[in-house]
Amino acid sequence: MSTPTRQVRALMAHVPAAPHGALPQRRAGATEALLVPVAGMELCPEETAAALFEVYSDEYGVPDMTTETLYDLLGAALFELGPAGLLEVTKAFSELESAEFPEVGACRRYAYRLAVASWYEGARARPMTVGEAAVALYLSDAYRHHQIDTPTARRAPLLVSRAIRQSAALVPIETLTRLGDAMVQEFAAPAPTSVTPGVTAASGPGVTGGGWLYRQALPDWHRRRWCFDLMRADTRQPSPLVVRLDGGAYAVGATPPAGPDGTWARTLRAGW
Repeated sequence: MSTPTRQVRALMAHVPAAPHGALPQRRAGATEALLVPVAGMELCPEETAAALFEVYSDEYGVPDMTTETLYDLLGAALFELGPAGLLEVTKAFSELESAEFPEVGACRRYAYRLAVASWYEGARARPMTVGEAAVALYLSDAYRHHQIDTPTARRAPLLVSRAIRQSAALVPIETLTRLGDAMVQEFAAPAPTSVTPGVTAASGPGVTGGGWLYRQALPDWHRRRWCFDLMRADTRQPSPLVVRLDGGAYAVGATPPAGPDGTWARTLRAGW
């Protein structure tokens, strides 16, 4: 366990924590491939995306749409299509390119999100956010004892992925989430139109925002910035899932297969 990780655990020792639970079993059939259970069926991501495309409209294309809303849309589409209709639209949909049609790409990303969400029995899962993965990387020993070299890090995705997983498993998940949110606020929040004299802007070294825990646990601005930029830009770096059990406990899950474009894109905000 790295020194920064031990420090964070000590800082949180007297803070009430959410309950933690053992990682549940993956659903039968979800161990090797991503599948979406709905209406007594298990759909592959492409079938799911094709069904969503049939009911997709601009009003649904918002980044904060809940997973439950996606399930409702999918159920409505299957009710209208039926098995034969689903087969027909999937065949047509599979010939459409995501790069050419943004709505097609959005539906494939939504389908991937639904498949990841249902990977575990009795639980809901989601990918780590940019901030959560960046905090886990910061708290690890990866690239800590020599000059940070971004090209080298990008050539060693397994080292970075292993570092993220190890740190995420040691730090309470609600702590990781809190620190991740603060890091997103620091590096991805809209820039202020003006800066009050004597107050440091949120995007520069010496930032005073983010709360006491954030400043104590992640004091090195340059390492914070590097970890955040790497986790946001390099989507070849895998990161594990955050799993919320039905009873309210949390756990760190497995690393899912890559998304529809072959990468592990992370969002700025958690998508439950």
